[in-house]
Amino acid sequence: METPVQKKERILAVDALRGFAVMGIILLHNIEHFNYYSFPETPDGMLKSLDGTLWDMLFFCFSGKAYAIFALLFGFTFYLQSRSAAKRGEDFKNRYMWRLLLLLGFGFVNASFFPGEILVLYAILGFVLVPVRHWQNKPLFLLAMFLMLQPVEWIKVIWAVIDPSFAPRQMIYSLGDVYPLLGGHSWWEMVKVNFVTGQLASLNWAWCYGRVFQTCALFMLGLWLGRKGYFSASTPEALSGSRLFWQRVLCLSLPAAVVMYFFKSFVYTQIESAFVLETMQTILNSWYNLFFMLSMVGAFLLLYWANNGKVQRILAPYGQMSLTDYVMQSVIGSFLYFGYGLELHKVCGTTYSLLIGCVFFLAQLAFAHWWFRHYKRGPLETIWHRLTWMGSGNRS
Repeated sequence: METPVQKKERILAVDALRGFAVMGIILLHNIEHFNYYSFPETPDGMLKSLDGTLWDMLFFCFSGKAYAIFALLFGFTFYLQSRSAAKRGEDFKNRYMWRLLLLLGFGFVNASFFPGEILVLYAILGFVLVPVRHWQNKPLFLLAMFLMLQPVEWIKVIWAVIDPSFAPRQMIYSLGDVYPLLGGHSWWEMVKVNFVTGQLASLNWAWCYGRVFQTCALFMLGLWLGRKGYFSASTPEALSGSRLFWQRVLCLSLPAAVVMYFFKSFVYTQIESAFVLETMQTILNSWYNLFFMLSMVGAFLLLYWANNGKVQRILAPYGQMSLTDYVMQSVIGSFLYFGYGLELHKVCGTTYSLLIGCVFFLAQLAFAHWWFRHYKRGPLETIWHRLTWMGSGNRS
């Protein structure tokens, strides 16, 4: 039975959560120099130690988790849009597929500046929701869990156990191939290599390291959560049910994340084959990131509902314009760190890059608050919405 979701509450709670995820993404992208792993030598021992500590801390908190939240909410947004269309007596399928093609276009633009972007991947994998959109909740949930098990990776493990010589080359395209152009001074050459080689390397990486199956699973899980009403706080009864669900999730996922953290480290020490080790890392890391991400989502929502979002609400406008945030950070970030721009990769280690990322985030946050005092949707969100619904009477 579906629980109604109040629009205002969805925007304030879910969009604040999305804003939190985008914040984590932008901080990671800055310390990674937007996938250009070129860093200056740091002779200062204290600064070098701080660089290492901050790098580990940010990767521990956000790597694989922020994107997972983003994917989860992508599926939830599909639920909201499909449900809204159904209330008008429409099937959202065709509009949704057109919407994905538009997202692919945004992804191509973004890919020209950032070789590790995810919009192209989301636009491609988003089609997986079309055939399952009318499935019952139980088979939908079971399919999501099956995909989360990383079935292809288990086939690789079994094959390698049967035939120890089995170790195919997995990465055909590498981000290392684009580095010379990222560090070069030609904007056009950088765009060309990012658009082709950079995207092929990014998609190749997503396939080889479990991101494809994980993303599909999270899309479906977000759809399932929407149907079950577990993001809803529209009535006291709905709020009580949502709180109880996320309390249980937090109580289960947090210990599971701790156990998985130590378990995977132990398993890795027992494996001699480099190929099997890499494959098991893909499997166990995806499970660990899932448990950690669910803990973060549960804690965020429970704190939000406990204090009526007095703190987290500041992130809601940022989350509402997440597409604009994401593309904007790629365009500006490439100019900051790549060779055609300011070349900050030569002078900024992790600490200084993190400070730049914090300033960058705060500037985007301030812009989002200003923008929504005057407009209903973010800049790119407005374009996406209008193109999605062109030819129809829906302008809501």
